[in-house]
Amino acid sequence: MKLTALSGLGCKGPACFLFETAGRRILLDLGRGPDGDALPDLTGVSAVDAIVISHGHVDHTGGLHLAALLGDPPIYAPEPTIALSPDPTLQAAHPLEGCSEIAGVPLASGPGGHAPGARWLRLGGEGGVLYTGDMSRESSLYRWAPPPPAAALVFDASYGTADEPLADQIAALMALTDRPLLLPAPAGGRGLEMAIAMRAAGHSVSLCPSHRQVAQVMAMRPDALPPGGDARLRLLLGETTELTADSPARGVMIAAGPNAERGVAGALAPRLIAQGTGRIVFTGHLAQGTPAAGWVEQGQARFLRWNVHPTLSEIRFLLETVRPRQALPVFCKPPAIAALAIALDRPLTTTPEMCW
Repeated sequence: MKLTALSGLGCKGPACFLFETAGRRILLDLGRGPDGDALPDLTGVSAVDAIVISHGHVDHTGGLHLAALLGDPPIYAPEPTIALSPDPTLQAAHPLEGCSEIAGVPLASGPGGHAPGARWLRLGGEGGVLYTGDMSRESSLYRWAPPPPAAALVFDASYGTADEPLADQIAALMALTDRPLLLPAPAGGRGLEMAIAMRAAGHSVSLCPSHRQVAQVMAMRPDALPPGGDARLRLLLGETTELTADSPARGVMIAAGPNAERGVAGALAPRLIAQGTGRIVFTGHLAQGTPAAGWVEQGQARFLRWNVHPTLSEIRFLLETVRPRQALPVFCKPPAIAALAIALDRPLTTTPEMCW
């Protein structure tokens, strides 16, 4: 068996990995960005038997327009990802739930936290590869289940050795609610979790239409949520108001896009900065070429992380659970990989290919 990192190794880059076994070739994710419009280099890859998507974020799906270069294979994705996608290519994908094999290769998958419908994927049985996609077991809204053992592991190492628990991050964010607070966030991600936490603390919350649409879709999919998650989303929709580009700065405002590069957040953030009427806090990756990084650097906005990827403690648990002979950390830079190997006290693969 062989796994090749076509993209995503050594950088916070688009996810794309090629798994090969017994003459079958399966692509795991085909993303774009998150910095700019970076795409995987598919030169020499040729046709594959299937493309399997772990979840709906653009850095895992944004390269699907390249599928023709790979022979237009069938695409598989989590059902919530299909339901929420505006991309006709992804809308036509086959649901992953219930699949036990793809192109004749045994498949196991399960909930990975992080985002609506996100799933870890194991191909080739216990002797095969486990790909986490983006994963977080700290999620309060999106289901997570421990993955099974596998000989090889490709795992989300976006945070490197960072180990601050989400509870501490929530407390730090709550301390900033004495003024109107704008939280730009991906609608299909941490935004709804932040809204639920803020409402539980008694704060007034408004949600942009994109977040409300995701909440409505996911409230009809209780199997993708922890017990009671659908009821919490319905309650959230009833207790929050709609946030628009013209809304006054009031309470906690949660809006897409995550870097205030578009959408309601893109309209509100410049106004809050110009008028000084509230705080702006970014909680995820500050993408290059977007306003977020510049505003944070200039002190016009703040950065406080809200965990949606594994902490060091979670990575340790993952390695204990999967027990891989080889482990490839992805979505982080080489110095972070070196520090992670020291912290974990085990060798990690640093080359694009794993063979076993």
